Amino acid sequence: MPLHFGSLFWPNSYREPVSYPVLSGRLGKSVVIIGGGMSGVVCGFELSSSGIDTVLIEQQRIGTGSTSANTGLLQYSNDKMLSELIRAIGETDAALFYRACKHASEKLCDIAESLPRDTEFKRRSSLYYASTPRDKETLRKEYDTLDKHGFDADWWEEEQIAEHFPFRRSAAIVTRGDAEVNPYLFVHAMAEEAVKRGLEIYEGTKMLRVEPNGDGYTIVTSAGRIEAEHVVYAVGYTPEAAGGRWPRTKLHRSYAIVTDPLPSLADWHERFLLWETARPYLYLRTTNDNRVVIGGLDENLRQPVSSKQELRAHSMRLLAELRRLFPAYSPEIRYEWNATFGESADGLPWIGEDPDRPGQHYCLGYGGNGTIYSCLAAEIIRDRILGIPNAVAPIVKPDRAVAAE
Repeated sequence: MPLHFGSLFWPNSYREPVSYPVLSGRLGKSVVIIGGGMSGVVCGFELSSSGIDTVLIEQQRIGTGSTSANTGLLQYSNDKMLSELIRAIGETDAALFYRACKHASEKLCDIAESLPRDTEFKRRSSLYYASTPRDKETLRKEYDTLDKHGFDADWWEEEQIAEHFPFRRSAAIVTRGDAEVNPYLFVHAMAEEAVKRGLEIYEGTKMLRVEPNGDGYTIVTSAGRIEAEHVVYAVGYTPEAAGGRWPRTKLHRSYAIVTDPLPSLADWHERFLLWETARPYLYLRTTNDNRVVIGGLDENLRQPVSSKQELRAHSMRLLAELRRLFPAYSPEIRYEWNATFGESADGLPWIGEDPDRPGQHYCLGYGGNGTIYSCLAAEIIRDRILGIPNAVAPIVKPDRAVAAE
């Protein structure tokens, strides 16, 4: 199944990425990770950094799936607000999950700053604004909830927003500790560093099947076999590659555009990440060379569009939204794409060991915070392999009860 359609921006920033060999023959490892996108590479980075003997296989090239269509926002706040999550799973677990996401965001920031390759990483604050005046009360409740649980956030009224931006909204929450990154450069830089720490990577190596054996599993690939105690499925939005058991998910499609560089972004206060309370929501960020990235217009359809005409119609809608927020800009579309993404019914990712298949783990960061969830998954899977308790693991376990919507 194709995961995206259109002209992608990020792969143009690294035209000759490091290539990795095709697997040949037989190999024995403690852990095999299936999938070389953001989730798989973050997991490989974490496991190899922890001294766990790990191999990663990718059927195509590193970062060429949904990672290349990622818009590179690192935000700990979720599609489901903390106040909403509390109603769904209880205050203790919801606050714990949000703190874990905050920790994951901080860890990814530290990783990005430590890598020798420039990943166009920048620490940012986020402006989460009310799409309509009717949303102000809900937004205020969210702010009060964040404040109660110790998250660093500010409440902005309409006049304060207008002082910092060329648009007005009735209210907004400013959160700190977020960031932006070039996801394609980031995943390649992490892969290169993980190899230095012991990770083996094989591209052009497709998993065909996973067979139990006496000591674990045999992973039969298109180019050889791997014997491993643990299997990690980091297969993104192709759940059939995880044996069809998990996850129970909804696949949608979303749109994004990237503009030509603009002469000035002086009226974009501190290059905040912008998003809104409407569902589906619009989100915006900037790049190092003064481009604007804007995405949204999610649709409940699995397949990406297949025509330039249909894609352009949605791109023009995104451009119109940008001009409404920043009327002084004269942006032109340079890149545009449509991509598949997934989410669960409860808004949480699918992470952890399969209760019926010990040693098989899911690293599926479904939702709007996929990169954050990938980091969360890497720690949960690492802890499970090392026999360390992880308080967040029960909240996101793959066999949790999820109410149908």
